[in-house]
Amino acid sequence: MSDSSWIKRIDHDGGVVELSLNRGPVNALTPDALFGLRDCINGLSEDANVGAIVLSSPLKVLSAGLNLKEARGFDDDQQDAIVCGLNEGFLALYACPKPVICAINGAAIAGGLFFVLTADHRIAAPKAQFGLAEVRVGVDFPVGPLEIAKATLSSNDARRLMLRGQPVDAQTAQSMGLVDLIVDAEDVLPQALKDATEFACIPAKAYASIKNQLRGDVIARIRAAPPSTAQWFTEETTGAMSKMLGEH
Repeated sequence: MSDSSWIKRIDHDGGVVELSLNRGPVNALTPDALFGLRDCINGLSEDANVGAIVLSSPLKVLSAGLNLKEARGFDDDQQDAIVCGLNEGFLALYACPKPVICAINGAAIAGGLFFVLTADHRIAAPKAQFGLAEVRVGVDFPVGPLEIAKATLSSNDARRLMLRGQPVDAQTAQSMGLVDLIVDAEDVLPQALKDATEFACIPAKAYASIKNQLRGDVIARIRAAPPSTAQWFTEETTGAMSKMLGEH
């Protein structure tokens, strides 16, 4: 199933399309939501009238990743579905030929950080936080997010984020290259829309070609990877998720 009802499309002047992510309370990721993201992005990628895409959210966070209360009860089929959703949803964003600008109003954690990592330009509020908490909840990375993280982060920053699993603040994220600009919270979206208008003026074919030159090898590796058939969770996962929820 594909569910894009949580993504509100707002058309702005100059061919800028804002995608407002609104799956309260924290834009938790599900297979249906991720497949909806994939379909939405693929549609915009093929639309010649779209000059740039802005990812935003009216919620207090950009995305907190999986809903751990639900995820800890996943059976094998549900685990396969979320891995597939993470691979396909974020591959669509990473491979999108249009400029993608991310307006980060709050936390972007675990799977939620891939809205940031797949974007071409990132603008954050001072109190935004960024992290990859997968190790702390007892799971490794599906091939798509793994390849995107390795391609986007320096090896040392990947070590810091992926092996400790603790978030960093906006200033640290900017020093790591995760964030391009920090502005006051009320200015995040206006600045993102302003910058998107500038990106939309870049010749579209040249932009798409150069973006593919930069990302094509990673995209090809993700697409060539065999589908996951192994159980994602281990004997550690349910307990680790419960611990993250403060239940023991």
